[in-house]
Amino acid sequence: MRALARAIDDLELPAVEKIAEESQEDPFEVLISTMLSAQTRDPVTAAASARLFKMARTPRAMATLTAPQIQKLIYPVSFYRHKAKHVRETCQLLCERYKGRVPGTMEELLQLPGVGRKTANLVLILSFKSLKNICVDTHVHRISNRLGWVRTRTPEETEHALYKATDNRWWPYINLYLVTWGQNVCKPVYPRCGACVIRQYCARVGVTRISKQ
Repeated sequence: MRALARAIDDLELPAVEKIAEESQEDPFEVLISTMLSAQTRDPVTAAASARLFKMARTPRAMATLTAPQIQKLIYPVSFYRHKAKHVRETCQLLCERYKGRVPGTMEELLQLPGVGRKTANLVLILSFKSLKNICVDTHVHRISNRLGWVRTRTPEETEHALYKATDNRWWPYINLYLVTWGQNVCKPVYPRCGACVIRQYCARVGVTRISKQ
């Protein structure tokens, strides 16, 4: 983890991390951008989030938009129609139940439409500075298994396994480090093992072909 921390210094941050940094960890912007990011490339997430927040920066303002308006603003994120519906419903619920504020517990966050454990964990880590959560997306799931840290089939299984397999001081950073590394070096297909600073620690589980670069 220390090697990865040094190695990612010169690499571009994941989209949601950049949005969190620019918004000073605003819980609402982190929540919405993470919802948009699912199965969507970072440049698309960043652009869609920027368009949406330019139109509405608070739950109350966003709740006044119609689903078709939100769809138009966030297109072409994956599943943009479903996400637009969830974003609007989430904003309405934030206004009705939480006085326009994003709640700070896993239980409450999971009650919001379209919010799963990945989104909830990232909001808790980035906006509420939680030291007790691990956010697992496809990159974290893939790389944790590739390294041999865990043997799991789903991201949720990986999250629970990582709590046992890793030192808790690294929990808030696992997502940042592995997502950044997964986007740049440890890619799903043809990972760049020759450029990997932790290759000597990697079991390369499931790796059959690597990049020549």
